[in-house]
Amino acid sequence: MPLKFGIEFVPATSVDGLVSSIVQAENVGFDYVWVTDHYTNRCVYITLAVAALNTKRVKLGTGVTNPFHIHPAWTASAIATLNEVSNGRAVLGLGPGDRSTLGQIGLSLGKPLTTVREAVEIIRRLWAGKTVNFSGDVFHLANARLSFKPSTPIPIYIGAQGPKMLELAGATGDGVLINASHPKDFEYAVKYIRDGAQKAGRKIEDIDVVAYAALSVDENAAKAREAARIVVAFIVAGSPDNVLERHGIKKEEVEAIRSALAKGDIPGAGKAVSDESLDAFSVSGTPEECISRIEQLIKMGVTQFVAGSPLGPKKKAAIETIGRKIIPAFK
Repeated sequence: MPLKFGIEFVPATSVDGLVSSIVQAENVGFDYVWVTDHYTNRCVYITLAVAALNTKRVKLGTGVTNPFHIHPAWTASAIATLNEVSNGRAVLGLGPGDRSTLGQIGLSLGKPLTTVREAVEIIRRLWAGKTVNFSGDVFHLANARLSFKPSTPIPIYIGAQGPKMLELAGATGDGVLINASHPKDFEYAVKYIRDGAQKAGRKIEDIDVVAYAALSVDENAAKAREAARIVVAFIVAGSPDNVLERHGIKKEEVEAIRSALAKGDIPGAGKAVSDESLDAFSVSGTPEECISRIEQLIKMGVTQFVAGSPLGPKKKAAIETIGRKIIPAFK
C-alpha cells in the first residue's frame, strides 16, 4: 500500500489564511490534514468545520485533542458533527495533551494512560449509539447518549511517545501518532505498538503508524535546515533524557538550548542547535534528501508521514514542493 501523506497545521493565524493552506494541501495531493488543539490558538473544531466546507477529499482531524480539557462525551459529539459536515472525512487524534499548556489553565496531567483508555472506550460507545453508563477511575457517565449516530466509522488515532501509551495505541487505536522524525525512534516505538496489538489479538498491519515529523524542505538544503533550527530547539528542550541519549545529544547543547528558551532568547536557542540534533529531530534538506529519510522511516514500519512545522523557509512554496516532488515519489 502506498505511503499516506498528512500535514499538520497550527491555527495560530486567521482561519481564512489557514483554510487557504488546507485547500492548497488538498490540491497538491495530501491525504490527511491534522490541526493542533491548544486553548492559545483558534478553536480546532471551528477551523476544521470551515475546512470541511471548503474541501472535498482530504481527511480532517485533531492532531491532537486531549480528554483533560475537553470531556470525551463532548469530543464524541464534536467529531461526529465534523464527520457529518465533511461527508465522512473526520478522524480523531487523541492524546494525553501538553503538560505545560494544561498547567496554564489549572489542569494536571494525572493518570494519562487510564484517562486516554477510558476516553477511547466512552467515545466509541457513544458513536455506536449506545446509552453509556460508565464508572471508571477517571470518568463517570450515567445514561449518557448522543441524539445522532455517525453515518460512517470514525478512526481514532492515539498520540503516543512512551512504552505504555504506545502499547495502548497498539491494543485499541486505529492509528498511532508519534512525534518523531528519525528511524531510531520508530525502531523503538514499533516494538511496543506490536506488543500491544498482539496482546489484544490484533495485527500491527491493521494500525496506521504515523510519523508526525518536523519537516523543512527547500531546493537549497542550507535554507531548509536553517528554517528547522528553532522548531528543533523546542523539541530538544522538551525531550526526555532517554530520547536525547538515544541520539547522542550532548548535555551541554541541551542546557544551552533550555537556558536560552528560559530567557526568551528564541534566536539564541536556534543557534545552539547542532547538526546532530537537526538530523535526529527533523526531516530537513532538499526534496531528494527528505525522500531518502522518509524511505528509511517506511522500512521501520511507518505507513503515514505527516509534514509538521516548519514545512520550509516559505510555507506556501514548501507545500507546493512536497506535492510536486515528494508525494509523487511514493505513489
